[in-house]
Amino acid sequence: MTIGNKIAWDDTVLPFQLDRADIRGRVARLDGVLNSVLEQHDYPPAIEALVAEMTLLTALIGQTMKSNWKLSLQVRGTGGPVRLIATDYYGPSKEGDAGRVRAYASYDAERVDPNGPAFAQLGSGYFAILIDQGAGTKPYQGITPIAGNSLSECAETYFAQSEQLATRFELIFGRSTEKGGVEGWRAGGMMLQHMPKASPFAKKDEANGDQGLLTATDMLDPDEEDNWNRANILLDSVEQLELIGPIVSPTQLLVRLFHEEAPRVYDPQPVEFGCTCSAERVATTLSIYSPKDLAYMTKDDGSITADCQFCGAHYVLDPATVGRDVVKNADEASA
Repeated sequence: MTIGNKIAWDDTVLPFQLDRADIRGRVARLDGVLNSVLEQHDYPPAIEALVAEMTLLTALIGQTMKSNWKLSLQVRGTGGPVRLIATDYYGPSKEGDAGRVRAYASYDAERVDPNGPAFAQLGSGYFAILIDQGAGTKPYQGITPIAGNSLSECAETYFAQSEQLATRFELIFGRSTEKGGVEGWRAGGMMLQHMPKASPFAKKDEANGDQGLLTATDMLDPDEEDNWNRANILLDSVEQLELIGPIVSPTQLLVRLFHEEAPRVYDPQPVEFGCTCSAERVATTLSIYSPKDLAYMTKDDGSITADCQFCGAHYVLDPATVGRDVVKNADEASA
């Protein structure tokens, strides 16, 4: 089914469960969203690939975010040209609304190898996930070293090491050209995760992963490994066009792959590109600076300017409306 040039299941995340295997998962398609994320910047191909993969991971993981929760993924590289890849997923404001995704990368353009593999340009560093449940709560953050050969493998290692959950990702993303010569990004992916247990089995003294870190199978007892291995073998058989093509819907794909595992689907979650920046937020951020610092930031025309790293929005502010003294006076006036 298509709607114009848009496929009905574009920019959605479909949660599901394999009842006979004790496994849950999600199927994601990001097309217009990914185009919106990447068109904000003129990234080299290697950086585009990393941002595309990170955005797809964020949508798959972020689908569980409740109303007004925020999920952030970060990869900080050292030794390579990529310094930072950051993504945010904002849970829907109310039921039926779309989740919102944004992303950006910081890198040394002169050091990027245009012909080199994308993941290698991170060097070493760490992969982090942060969950902010809103005012009055303390954000949760987990960090693991960069490991494996892709951002997907970094995420799998994170879930094994920090959450003790067996997790698998299968992703495909890239540029495609439609009839008429219109070029755009298409991405699809699937996430499998063994249902959490009250007492994880993790064999911490037998870690089999890169750098001595835990892997998915280190999380499972022998009775569970058969179900997990079978589901992974079935996922290995998926074809690229089944994940991103216009013919096979996510529900049909689950039946094709896992019909013997009794797949059960839930309501799909729409996803859209969205940024939360605003002049008010920029002013609040600048309020931590002293008058001396603000004077240094002020341009010859008497303004302070700021650009959003995520969406490219440009803000021009009056220095008199920001700063510590302004915030202090505002607080006293409202007391």
